[in-house]
Amino acid sequence: MNSAFPTIALIGKYQSREIAESLLSLAAFLRQRGVEVLLEEATAAAVGANGYSVADYETIGVRARLALILGGDGTMLNAARSLARFDVPLVGINQGRLGFMTDIALGAMIESITALLEGKFSREQRFLLNAEVLRDGAAAYQTLALNDVVVNKGDIGRMIELEVKVDGELIHVLRADGLIVSTPTGSTAYALSANGPILHPAVPGIAIVPLCPHALSNRPITVNDSCTIDIALLPPHDARVHFDGQTRFDARAGDVVRIRRSHHNITLLHPPGYSYFAMLREKLHWSSTPRR
Repeated sequence: MNSAFPTIALIGKYQSREIAESLLSLAAFLRQRGVEVLLEEATAAAVGANGYSVADYETIGVRARLALILGGDGTMLNAARSLARFDVPLVGINQGRLGFMTDIALGAMIESITALLEGKFSREQRFLLNAEVLRDGAAAYQTLALNDVVVNKGDIGRMIELEVKVDGELIHVLRADGLIVSTPTGSTAYALSANGPILHPAVPGIAIVPLCPHALSNRPITVNDSCTIDIALLPPHDARVHFDGQTRFDARAGDVVRIRRSHHNITLLHPPGYSYFAMLREKLHWSSTPRR
């Protein structure tokens, strides 16, 4: 079969055998359609290679024309960061809980992937954040985040103080449990639970959301995605910096967390009929019938 996706990578929830049946069923379906299947190496270790080619993210980035993610949003976040520089489109099949990015239901997996192979899909781009921790003016740590960068108090039982600047201009000195800097993608994640705004994926903005601020007048603010955000840890407070809730760095007093839009984007492919607002209604139970 001729397809825009002659080679497809399958990436499953980390170290989870729960996805084995669905993943291997999908792999067999793709092989029947004449598609070369690559199994991501950690996925293959969890479910078995079963005769399929095993590949690391570097190989997937070079060879695959599409990556199918079976799991939840956490699985998608890890794959997105790993493949961002290769511009491999991603499709999410939800085997997690909410699944804001993994929008294909497991029961509709074969039907949706069939439509995708036939060219019936919509394409959407999401931007990532580039985050650096600067110590004495030099980069002590650098990584990408698709959802958010969170600076929080770590193990200590008291608030920390942060000096927050946008493009060099002071916003405020914040006394709080921490601060979330979120992309539109991440606006429905941790930032949402901290009363941050929901940003449509097409909005070119970055949300800055305080965590339990001491002053109740400290409110979330959205800035242009061209801005550089600097978060300085004021002595004597150390802090912990989290990236998509999956990697972290222990920062010291005096360090600066610098966040700006990455030049990398990811591309999500959606099945026919996908609607961002319909997804919000379903996941957040908007317009549901009240209980009596």
